[in-house]
Amino acid sequence: MEIGAAATNAYLKAAQAAVKPQDTQDAGAISGAPFGQMLDAALSKTTEAAATAENAVASATMGNADLVDVVTSIAAAEATLETVVAVRDQVISAYQEVMRMPI
Repeated sequence: MEIGAAATNAYLKAAQAAVKPQDTQDAGAISGAPFGQMLDAALSKTTEAAATAENAVASATMGNADLVDVVTSIAAAEATLETVVAVRDQVISAYQEVMRMPI
């Protein structure tokens, strides 16, 4: 029963982290940037989230981390990756639409 409650709490924290609005300072830093810099920033955040998840899994393997933290880190990394993939799909779709336009 205790493991089920811990997993439920972990999923709740992950859902809250995925829905949480971004910091205004972070959004302001990106808003006026060229597209390449925005893409680079998004990929950097994805890489950081994946590294955090990997570190949490490694710590849990050694017995130094809580299962809730591990699940939360993995869920955050997954949400970040899904966001990047969705943006990539939209960019490809927009490119294809532009290529279909008559000159």
